[in-house]
Amino acid sequence: MKKNISKNGTLLIILAGIFWGSMGIFVRGLTSLTGFTSIQIVSVRLTAAALFFALILWCRDRSGFRIRPKDIPLFLGLGLCSILFFSTCYFTAIRMMTLSVAAILLYTSPIWVMLLSILLFREKMTKNKLLALAISFLGCIFVSGIGAEDSIVTPLGILIGLGSGLGYGLYSILGTIALRRYSTYTVTTYTFVIAAAGSFFVCSPSDLWHKITVCESKPYLCFFIILTGLVTAVIPFLLYTLGLEHVEASRAAILATVEPMVATVIGIVVFHEYLTFLSILGILCILAAIVILNHRASVSQK
Repeated sequence: MKKNISKNGTLLIILAGIFWGSMGIFVRGLTSLTGFTSIQIVSVRLTAAALFFALILWCRDRSGFRIRPKDIPLFLGLGLCSILFFSTCYFTAIRMMTLSVAAILLYTSPIWVMLLSILLFREKMTKNKLLALAISFLGCIFVSGIGAEDSIVTPLGILIGLGSGLGYGLYSILGTIALRRYSTYTVTTYTFVIAAAGSFFVCSPSDLWHKITVCESKPYLCFFIILTGLVTAVIPFLLYTLGLEHVEASRAAILATVEPMVATVIGIVVFHEYLTFLSILGILCILAAIVILNHRASVSQK
């Protein structure tokens, strides 16, 4: 039974990464169709997700809206220090540097998660985890194409990019703590409601509201905005948070590196981007890291 639960948790984490990997379709679509800035897309995505999560919690268990006052700082950390902070840093890094460099800095998150998990949760540092971490990080480098001629690297950009990785990783750490006290639906609802509220302070709300009113006259744009929140936030974060109930935070962070691999495949299939030898090598590295982690989990449960 325990083995099956662990396998299900692993599958949920990987599925979450697959959904996150589709984000490029929606970001590019919203940018071309609505003229939203990157930060405004963050705000719209977080707000749509917050509404979905609140509706889900209302339908499933209204008592889930009750949280203890002493846990408010925990949810503020999840919403502001994790989701909003990582999103803002990531999109800022994208504007300052190339997408490939910003992506590889974002995927320093498994390193942060592993270090914090050892300190906070006393997770064991195993050879398999270190090997999988190294291989997945190398795979992300290959997939992102860092070192290409168009790569732009600045000290401030690196600092902000590392901030996105830390913020991204904090969701696994703080989420693990929150799940010991509350249901998945309570955790995700409060996380995104707080993140959405905070996003209005950084997204030029008056300009955003003007663009949204224009979208109201075009139903297909409204549908696309809703779909963006559903596919890139609601579904993957629900899957990831459910997976965290059965998978160690450090393993989950490495498994989620399937995201850049999926993004690369989508770029090739949907946007006709060129597939390089390094991209293929990177995809194989990420798949190898997942196999190593799952092999270790299977051995430990026998």
